[in-house]
Amino acid sequence: MKELTKAEEEIMQVLWKLERAFVRDVLEELPEPKPAYNTVSTIVRILETKGFVGHEAFGKSHQYFPLVDQDKYKSFFLKNFMSGYFGGSFEKLVSFFAKDNNLNVNELDQLMRHVKQDLDENDSTDGSHT
Repeated sequence: MKELTKAEEEIMQVLWKLERAFVRDVLEELPEPKPAYNTVSTIVRILETKGFVGHEAFGKSHQYFPLVDQDKYKSFFLKNFMSGYFGGSFEKLVSFFAKDNNLNVNELDQLMRHVKQDLDENDSTDGSHT
């Protein structure tokens, strides 16, 4: 899987939200200032080339849909991000945010409880056992 550019990711966010969309539908969802129709169309075709998007033809129009699950891309992106900036260490990531946001010990403890709770919930929903 390849990392997306900012513009590509913005288009994918819309496609993940809408699930199926024509270029005009994607364009309507984008914030102001909106890019040109041709720009969005070009980005969608690039996403298709990269294997992120598929399409169904309706005459000359194409309805696009994601081929890559949003959670899978999030996981891929975060692993690359952590590897690039924090040496793959979750502890370094948390330490950075704790320092950058001036978190005190209680706030950090609460954050870690939330992370553990989320991990426990994921384990119970995917059938994994710790």
